Parts: sequence; C-alpha cells; structure tokens
Amino acid sequence: MKAVTAFLKRKNVEVSARRYGIDALGAMAQGLFASLLIGTILDALGKQLGLEVLITIGGYASAMCGPAMAVAIGYALQAPPLVLFSLVTVGYSANALGSVTLSGGKGAGGPLAVLFIAVIAAEAGKLISKETKVDILVTPLVTILLGVGLSAWWAPAIGTAAAAVGDFVRWATVLQPFWMGILVSVAVGMALTLPISSAAICAAISLTGLAGGAAVAGCCANMVGFAVMSFRENGWGGLVSQGIGTSMLQMGNIVKNPRIWIPPILTSAITGPLATCLFHLEMNDPSGGVAAGMGTCGLVGQIGVWSGWVNDVATGVKAAITPFDWAGLILICFVLPAVLCWAIGQGCRRLGWIQEGDLTLS
Repeated sequence: MKAVTAFLKRKNVEVSARRYGIDALGAMAQGLFASLLIGTILDALGKQLGLEVLITIGGYASAMCGPAMAVAIGYALQAPPLVLFSLVTVGYSANALGSVTLSGGKGAGGPLAVLFIAVIAAEAGKLISKETKVDILVTPLVTILLGVGLSAWWAPAIGTAAAAVGDFVRWATVLQPFWMGILVSVAVGMALTLPISSAAICAAISLTGLAGGAAVAGCCANMVGFAVMSFRENGWGGLVSQGIGTSMLQMGNIVKNPRIWIPPILTSAITGPLATCLFHLEMNDPSGGVAAGMGTCGLVGQIGVWSGWVNDVATGVKAAITPFDWAGLILICFVLPAVLCWAIGQGCRRLGWIQEGDLTLS
C-alpha cells in the first residue's frame, strides 16, 4: 500500500474532492468560456452587425468547446505535455458522444461527460507518462484510447442523465415558477460564492429558459449584493472585484461568520421569483446555459441573456427585444440586488449579526 501511495504521489495523482470537484470543475468552466461562450457572443454580434466573419469565427470557437474543456481540465490536474495534448481528442469525443438533443433543439450533457472522462484519461496518462522508453508513443496512445473508449461506453449515458436533470428543472420551473424561482436562484447563487463552479454546473445540465433566468438572478444577488453591502469596508476596489469579479472573495469571511451570507441569500430568494414570474427573464443563449452561472462576472450573464434574445428573434421564437425586457434585466441583475441586499444587510448590522470588519476582504 505504501508503494502505491508513493507512486501516486510521484505521479502527482491526488484523488480528492478538491482536485476533481473544485480544480477540475472550475477549469472546465474556463474552457467553456474560452470556446463556446465566446463563440456564442461573436455569433450574436455578427448577426446584429451583419458581419459574416464574426459568425464564422464564432462557429469555429463553439465547435472547439470539447477539446478546450478537456485541455483545461488536464491543465488543472497538472498533466504533462503529451497527456495534455492528447486530451484534445478525448474532449472532442466525450463532448460529441455525450451531447443529447433536448426537446428545444439544444444539446446537453456534453460538458459533464467531458469532466468525468477527461479526469480519468488525464490521470491514467499521468500514471504511464515517462514510464517507458517509447513515451512519445505510449502516453498518447493510452490517453486517447482510454478516453475515446470511455466516451463511447459512458458518454451517451452521462449525457442522457444530465439532459434528464436539466429537462426536469426547466419543466418544474415552468410549472411552478415562484417556488422553483426561489430554489434555483438560491442554489445557483450559493454555488457561485462557494469554491465550486456554478457556470460548469449550469452548463452540465443546460440550465436555460426560465430556470436559467432564475440562476442569473441568484448569481447577481450574491455578486452585486456582497459588493454593495461591503462597500463601507472595501470601497471601490471591493465593489469592482466582487461586482464584476466574484463573490467567492467573501468565502473566508463566510467561514468566520456565516450570517454575513443571509442578505445575499434572502435577496436571491426575492429576485429569483421576480425574474420568473414578473419579468419572465430567460437564459436562452446557444452556449447551453454556461452564462447562467456567471452572474455579473465580466457581464457574461447579461451578455448571455442578450445573445439569447438575439437568437430567439432570429429563429422567430421572439418577436422583438422590448424595453420591458431591458428593464427586467437591469432591475434583476443590478438595481434590486444592490438595494435589497444593502437594506437587509443594514438590518443584520443593527441586530448585531454583522459586525464592523466582518466583510473586509483580506
């Protein structure tokens, strides 16, 4: 047993929830962002501006989402070069075989299949790397054959399961927009602040439609909420770093005093059902929901909603983008999170639940 442990340590193979559930998952989201999401944005801009070149480039970027996710995962797992480059094929096969077409015509499940299979292929490649005199042949062969084999064996089932979960969440949100608006908004908002990837989770189950809109609301409630609520402690720098960066910066403070999370959570419980029931805010961007878990990070969530509108207008699902649409987006993403979280935060300060300095970023 000691020999196995020593071998795994030498190969930098660490079987842990943090390595796979945080590092790999977070990297997968970055791979999605750098391919599918950017491609979706370029495609939407090309359609609006009538520039075919942007549509073409966007198509190329979107087509590479599988390889981009797998390479990002391999990078997070500190895979050696031959393993990392071999993951391009693994990512392509896992995403292609794991993508299940939903009733609305969109694919789902590919990112989740890539996560599971790329992790296994990368770790297997690391184990065999530089163990033979013909490493340049053996390492890519092991990584690719194992990854593609698992893609053929597992990816369709993983994609079907992920699509089923996504279908259920979307169906339940349409059926019960108030209660599901609260549930989705709070859950995804908390996932965004925790050291896991809310964007990857939303992409894995293709959280679109009304459910995607609720997810955007929850993420914005945490990001904008924490940014405004902690302005007295962190000033403009904290406002920007949390408001268009990430509310994850408050995680250390949450561990010290969990009650500082009450205002953003309550805010998301309010803005979620407002998004679903009043403004009917939907996330229908062709990227498959990754933007739903981004909130105001780089304004990706808002760009995702807008690109969804553009796509819906182009396909005839939506007649036009109305002033009410824009009003709902601005209120749900910026105004209400700022006002509600600040007001609730003031109440918590008066109750003594939040003390001076509890929200200070280190």
